[in-house]
Amino acid sequence: MSWLPFPLRSLMLLLLWLLLNQTLHPAHLLLGALIGMAVPPMLASLWPHDTVMQRPLIALRLLGVFLRDVVVANVEVARRILGPEDAIHSRFVWMPLTIESQQGKAVLAAMVTMTPGTLSVDISEDGHWLLVHVFNLDDEQALIAEIRQRYEAPLREIFP
Repeated sequence: MSWLPFPLRSLMLLLLWLLLNQTLHPAHLLLGALIGMAVPPMLASLWPHDTVMQRPLIALRLLGVFLRDVVVANVEVARRILGPEDAIHSRFVWMPLTIESQQGKAVLAAMVTMTPGTLSVDISEDGHWLLVHVFNLDDEQALIAEIRQRYEAPLREIFP
């Protein structure tokens, strides 16, 4: 389909447009379809051509784990914010990375950032360290082990 070179990306943009606007009005359907058809070809040069995602079932399981973690982290951050200020121990942590894939590193950094209470700040120039700011941290090694086990290990399988 030369008129629709990136059908999955186009569909995702259309769905995202409809979700953001919370409507199925024909005008939004048309505008979302136009955006879905126009934007992916314009951004094609920015998308890595060697992206290969394997193990879709592991990706779905990771998505479930991630969504659960976001809900739990929201509750924890709210609890900390409403509690005594001196009980909050924010810190920066350099986490050693074992994942080799650039796409996997990007997804890991995005997942850490989207989880309330944590923020990916930087990846070292050699790509072996991720700097994470943590809103409340009691045990640095436990945090690293949790991120590695819950997110990095599945991402190593998804992005070989």
